[in-house]
Amino acid sequence: MEPELAALTQEVITLTKAVGQFIWEESLRFTPDKIEYKGLNDLVSYVDKTAEQQLVVGLSKLVPEAGFITEEKTNQTTAETYHWIVDPLDGTTNFIHGIPTFSVSIALQRNSDLVLGVVYEINRDECFYAWENGGAWLNGKAIQVSKAPKLANTLLATGFPYYDFKKKEPYLRVFQEVMEKCHGLRRIGSAAVDLAYVACGRFDGYFEYNLQTWDVAAGVVLVKEAGGEVLDFSGGSKFLQEREVLATNGRITKELLQIIDSHFNDKSI
Repeated sequence: MEPELAALTQEVITLTKAVGQFIWEESLRFTPDKIEYKGLNDLVSYVDKTAEQQLVVGLSKLVPEAGFITEEKTNQTTAETYHWIVDPLDGTTNFIHGIPTFSVSIALQRNSDLVLGVVYEINRDECFYAWENGGAWLNGKAIQVSKAPKLANTLLATGFPYYDFKKKEPYLRVFQEVMEKCHGLRRIGSAAVDLAYVACGRFDGYFEYNLQTWDVAAGVVLVKEAGGEVLDFSGGSKFLQEREVLATNGRITKELLQIIDSHFNDKSI
């Protein structure tokens, strides 16, 4: 049965906030001895795993026929049409170090289309959400991307590679050029929050590579429904497959793509 997306979004919000409360309470008593490593600089904890289990249980009740794509692999069930894409704690490194920017990110994918997204930034109690053709919202108020017309008028966000450094040099050259041409370049540490901030106009654009589907799926829905653009570094739509995202207000896309292409897609590197 086709779920009614507006009503479903509200149910996802309720679940997300409940799990967010669990994460917040755990943040107050978390200690470094509870850190686990999935790989180089790839941290996880019992909080991520427990939160994901709670989300999977709740989301399974909302759309029983849906499969799952989850960061911590607590459920990897495949389905014919719908899949929930779940990042239970985006910004785990921030969480572990006591830095107050981390979020829960949930998206619903119908076939290849992302049709629902919820990003709950726990520390500020800000819930960003959107659904297909329903606009984008923050705590009940409609949001839109910024109207900054040129790169010179913008504040941008990015992320740093933390385990795959093969493209580090061209990426640093992108940083250098961009920071000379805008108001500033920020690195918050949660891709989901970066995208949510583009959707509400706090950032005018965001770019990063080496991303996983669960890092960005919900945020992509937010940006698109808020009137922005989401592309890969070549200007195409394969941002999930290529694991690279450029999200903008739509007005500065051309400028950013030119900079990225001149460095990141340099075939001589």
